Amino acid sequence: MSPEGLRARSLVLRAVRSWFDRHGYLEVPTPVLVPSPALEENLFAVQAADGWLRTSPEFALKKVLAAGLPRIYEVAPCFREREAGPWHGREFLMLEWYRAGAELDDLMDDVEALVAAAREALGRPAPPAWRRTTVSALFREVLGLELSTASTEALAPGESSWDHAFFRRWVEDIEPTLTDAVIVSDWPASQAALARVRTDHAWPVACRFEAYIDGVELANAFLELTDPVEQRRRFEEANRARRAAGEEAHPVDEALIEAVGRMPRTAGIAMGLDRLVAVAAGWSGIHAGRVPMTPPLPS
Repeated sequence: MSPEGLRARSLVLRAVRSWFDRHGYLEVPTPVLVPSPALEENLFAVQAADGWLRTSPEFALKKVLAAGLPRIYEVAPCFREREAGPWHGREFLMLEWYRAGAELDDLMDDVEALVAAAREALGRPAPPAWRRTTVSALFREVLGLELSTASTEALAPGESSWDHAFFRRWVEDIEPTLTDAVIVSDWPASQAALARVRTDHAWPVACRFEAYIDGVELANAFLELTDPVEQRRRFEEANRARRAAGEEAHPVDEALIEAVGRMPRTAGIAMGLDRLVAVAAGWSGIHAGRVPMTPPLPS
């Protein structure tokens, strides 16, 4: 990374840690080499030694939370295969934090405050007021579709499943409209991952939100699942999907399942730290400001 890029990252990291210190959080380090790297079948881990490099610190931090520390965070080097592009990298920094007793609205406030702190650290103004909306509202506004009753064919003719059809419409039609500072909640229940599910809406929705700014997905938050039986079921379901796609199943993290059963009601969130730096600095991607680590080949 160039000197300017390193300076920007250092200033943002300092501002982030200062914010967490002021709000009573404890920074905790967790292992990079793990026995089970991810639940979601769309995440692909880097194998190392007799395990994997973590795709996020989520499993380990939940074990710390269950052990009795109610406000924790980590700035964590993470690794994922099959991710490339201006906003993706095989190796990246994740900022993840958990607060016992918090609700999703509390973490929305945290996101807004952290983005403002990061921009202030680089001498840039905070974004204008954030817009808070739902997935269903966006589908109605952009596509005129009622997502709670839309069939696979109505969403995207020819797709093999409702979720595939949803993601096609999301990526092609909805995401391009998220050019302001916006927080999107109430995702389909089939995409709950490690979040709770609400059934008091017109359709079951996952208790999670994603934060976007300047068209970039910045953070993903859950009202965390605390049911170990349901947690095991989701692990097994994700592994069935992996095997059906010809991929290797991930070992079930028994220590995580045990910890989930002891966790208090908690909200947790993962934010791309490299993305936060880039958005705060006004870069066109997480690789902007970097220089090659190896010299060019002789001509």
